Amino acid sequence: MIAKAPRAGVSKTRLCPPCTPAQAAALAEAALRDTLHAVLATPADRRVVVLDGTPGPWLPDGFEVLPQRGDGLDERLAAAFADVGGPAFLVGMDTPQLTPPDLEHGMDATARHGAAIGGAPDGGYWAIGLRDPDPRVFAGVPMSAADTGARQRAQLSALGLPYAELPALRDVDHFDDAVAVAHEAPDTRFAAAVRSLVAAGAVAS
Repeated sequence: MIAKAPRAGVSKTRLCPPCTPAQAAALAEAALRDTLHAVLATPADRRVVVLDGTPGPWLPDGFEVLPQRGDGLDERLAAAFADVGGPAFLVGMDTPQLTPPDLEHGMDATARHGAAIGGAPDGGYWAIGLRDPDPRVFAGVPMSAADTGARQRAQLSALGLPYAELPALRDVDHFDDAVAVAHEAPDTRFAAAVRSLVAAGAVAS
């Protein structure tokens, strides 16, 4: 898992407005907790958080922590796979609706095909798996763009790496994403945090 430690003014800033920086950080922490617990409930040889920031009380036992390396996200993704040093299935912290079956499916697809990618409706992707680390997979792929997913798939194909296509998941960038994901996964910590903000009148649903 690649993640940022939740911090006001740094985490999920595209939720502002309508959220305040502190509210956005609280939603980021809830999403992070949900994702970490989904990973924790998934059978795996290793569970690794590649972290920008300092671990906090939101991090449960059972995870290795590695620092993020690199300037852009493409470099950080490449470094994450290199530092883990073997087959890996990587997710971020923007899909709190993620379930252990989603993760198991992605890991199995990576093992069978050599690579796997799960797209998002905004044109990005929520997960990528590689059986063999290869920094060329991410070199030059623009991140956080409408064509990120398409460019990433093209890069895999150009390198001759067959890949499995995983079901799409909506990631949380803006508050309408947060509301939609909360409705989709109402039993999550993230959904409870969204409902709390709406019930308090802090934001409109």
